[in-house]
Amino acid sequence: MKRLLILAALLGLILSVNVNGYSATREDTVKDILVEEFSQSGASDFFVAGSRWVPLPEYSDREGWDSCLGAYAQQYIKGGEKYLDYKWQSVPATAYLEYERSGERKIMETPLDQNRLALNALMLAELAEGKGRFLDRLLDGAWHFAHMPSWVLSAHQPRQKSKRSLPDSREQLIDLVSGGCGATMSYILYFFKDSFDAIDPSISFEISRAIKRNILDPYLNEDEDNANWWLGFTGANGGIVNNWNPWCNSDTILAFLLVEEDQKRLDAAVWKSVRSVDKFINYVKKDGACEEGPSYWQHAAGKLYDYLQIMHDASQGRYNMFSHWLVRAMGEYISRSYIADGYVVNFADATAKLSLDPSVVYNYGKAVGSDEMMDFAIYNLADKEKSRFKEPKAVIWKDSFRSLCSIRNLEEMKHRVEELNSAGNFNASLEELRKCVPPVVWYELTEFCYMKNRSGWFFGAKGGHNNESHNHNDVGSFLLYMDGVPMFIDAGVGTYTKKTFSSERYTIWSMQTNYHNLPLINGTAQHEGAEYHSRDAKAGKNSFCLDISGAYTEDACCKSWKRTYILTDKSLKISDIYSLSERRAADVLNFMVQGQVHLPGDVLEDGTKLHKGEIVVENMGKKALLRFPVSMIPSVEAISLDDPRLSNVWGPSIRRISLTSAADAPASGRYDFTITSY
Repeated sequence: MKRLLILAALLGLILSVNVNGYSATREDTVKDILVEEFSQSGASDFFVAGSRWVPLPEYSDREGWDSCLGAYAQQYIKGGEKYLDYKWQSVPATAYLEYERSGERKIMETPLDQNRLALNALMLAELAEGKGRFLDRLLDGAWHFAHMPSWVLSAHQPRQKSKRSLPDSREQLIDLVSGGCGATMSYILYFFKDSFDAIDPSISFEISRAIKRNILDPYLNEDEDNANWWLGFTGANGGIVNNWNPWCNSDTILAFLLVEEDQKRLDAAVWKSVRSVDKFINYVKKDGACEEGPSYWQHAAGKLYDYLQIMHDASQGRYNMFSHWLVRAMGEYISRSYIADGYVVNFADATAKLSLDPSVVYNYGKAVGSDEMMDFAIYNLADKEKSRFKEPKAVIWKDSFRSLCSIRNLEEMKHRVEELNSAGNFNASLEELRKCVPPVVWYELTEFCYMKNRSGWFFGAKGGHNNESHNHNDVGSFLLYMDGVPMFIDAGVGTYTKKTFSSERYTIWSMQTNYHNLPLINGTAQHEGAEYHSRDAKAGKNSFCLDISGAYTEDACCKSWKRTYILTDKSLKISDIYSLSERRAADVLNFMVQGQVHLPGDVLEDGTKLHKGEIVVENMGKKALLRFPVSMIPSVEAISLDDPRLSNVWGPSIRRISLTSAADAPASGRYDFTITSY
């Protein structure tokens, strides 16, 4: 009997691991892992002010750069040549003010982004070539940035005491862009100070002064901790600690480690960053999921990797968090959220089409020892039209650390690509590169569930609550792709404006329940807030179920609404079993789809006439048959997408199928739906 109990326990553990992807979700009390390691490892003694710790050659070491970059040097040089005649763009005061006047952000952000890209490209080109050809243009750019009153975006300036979008030079904040500018300027000072001093020492002085004013001093100023809410120390922003935290911290600590010469100030900054990034890790669920979605992964878990890699390098490897299971779990989330052909699971503000930098995924995977991540990085180099894998490219982007960090494993990635291309069996290689991904992934704490079947379908659904970072009111929603083709979708979000992150957020259609694959219960939508959440969410080998009634207001009069998804090899079955305290209005079951919709009574191309209770969705050569209760009245609405952030993914329009119950439908009952291939 004892043996049987032990065997049952072991089988239960194996099932948990297979379904969850990680057994680590049971360890949800993990806290302050960075502080603990920092305190125990003695790493604090290895962050030395003024040290030349960057694992790259000095600018003057031409043999070192030639060896480091090899053939990739020409890519950096060509990238910089585009900017030899670049005109540095000023950002006028009215461009900042436009944010508070109309909500428009791009008028200020676009020229600043273009300047940042030019600055980084010129720096990389001069490091690669080393002949001084790009030095004057780089000097002009650094001088331009050094004399800007602020590097913070207009949309983020209202955190300053004036509450205005125009920078007030009496107060310096740190945001995503200012941190990135500070990192690039710090690299420039680190590599080119001697060259600038030979021209005029005032150049280095101005760059150093700007970095200190815009980044170093405000980071150490505790009076700014509330405005710099992303630090996580004050409970601002509703207690949410999102991707801003590792993003801003990684850039800021990089600036300190590159240019700060005062050891006491450096010690204070390092210690503050360790405590702050722990706030982010403490906030995220201990199942490894990124609640902001895959398109934020590069700026959330990806930036956590950047931070940990910077700390590892600067301490000569003494501070090393890459062996921690949670760091690995957060990395592998990006592989497991991938569907096909660039599509990813895109709940909340995430976009469904993702362009990944393979070097970030590969470097992260190598650091944590994840074959799954390294394989996924190579998978993203596949050119399906040519049935070959593309050679990895040098990264020339606004992010200086990512650009330089990509150098680490380019040759190794290139070698793997050459091996796969030499093997000649492209499709088999693709399958092999994804073999580590389990068919069912259950993020138990974040309540994300992903499943695949033998027909090539990908199903994703979520529970959770309605105060997640970048939240939509979407508890219980799902998506379904057939052979990589989106059929039942999550629309995502449009271009960010002032309205997106204001009290008017949920007046935007894409944030609302009725534009997700969810019911309006008694004519009532879900409501925003952490108190509006799922109950009893569970996943099995081919099922996901939860009670979504708690995500709705009292107006829904809903005692329970248990939704169950069952994915078989040939169908997705959805059942809603509900109980209302009283019937006030009809229930409306909405389904968001891409493609054409054929309603009951329509005649298809093959001459088939659809019966009552049948709808066909047709997209990219795939057809899905949705069967629904004949008592419900179907309708379809075309939603025009004039926002490029949406239309670039879905095209000019998507459609919403609405199935409406009788106004006097029973107060308790069930709705059953089945989706099959047609």
